[in-house]
Amino acid sequence: MDVAQTSTEVPTEIVIERRFCGPPDSGNGGYACGMVADFIDAPLAEVTLHLPPPLEAPMTIEPERNGARLVHDGNLVARGRPLADLQLAVPAPVGLSEAVVASERSPLHDSHWFPTCFVCGPERSEGDGLRIIPGPVEGRELVAAPWTPDESLAPDGGTVADRYCWAALDCPSGNALMLLDDIGTSVLGTLAVRVVSDVEAGRDYVVAGWPLARDGRKVDTASVLFTADGDPAAMARARWIELRTETLT
Repeated sequence: MDVAQTSTEVPTEIVIERRFCGPPDSGNGGYACGMVADFIDAPLAEVTLHLPPPLEAPMTIEPERNGARLVHDGNLVARGRPLADLQLAVPAPVGLSEAVVASERSPLHDSHWFPTCFVCGPERSEGDGLRIIPGPVEGRELVAAPWTPDESLAPDGGTVADRYCWAALDCPSGNALMLLDDIGTSVLGTLAVRVVSDVEAGRDYVVAGWPLARDGRKVDTASVLFTADGDPAAMARARWIELRTETLT
């Protein structure tokens, strides 16, 4: 059952800065979805991307009866809605040392679809990108990486803004595709996120992602943000779409 509510009554203009890219010429999908979710007054929201979010371009968040949508030049970029529940079986926690080893051995260091991605790009520097670079965890069907949120992500000096949690959960859910055979370049289609507790800058976390199901070019995946004690601080379910070619258009 959907929860019919929205937190804004008038259109609001937003811009995705180039820092928050996914592919080189468009916004990181999780970050863009998180910006839409900022305007939905619900603890759990789902956002669907319809077009690659442009960078450094004015866009408009428009309220809807059951959520909000993001528009650029009259074209629908994304639409979000509140959800009542997120059915997700969270796996056993991944230890911080396990996540460090998995990240150090990640194939993304040598081969990456979008190496300058704000979240998982190995070419981003500390404090600029999130540098969440997951790799397979030995003996388990999931990928993981450590994450210590930078203080620049916490506007109040302590709690990380939710949009960065959305971004942090986005890429690991997609990086989990490395566990599948014969999967090409894929982009985020839909992301649903629940932030369970405050995520604090300067604290150590582990982000894990795993595949759920595959139907042709559509792959459902999930991700979770664990505290150092192994408690879920945020979780997500995603749908990724494999592109028909290796080139984004």
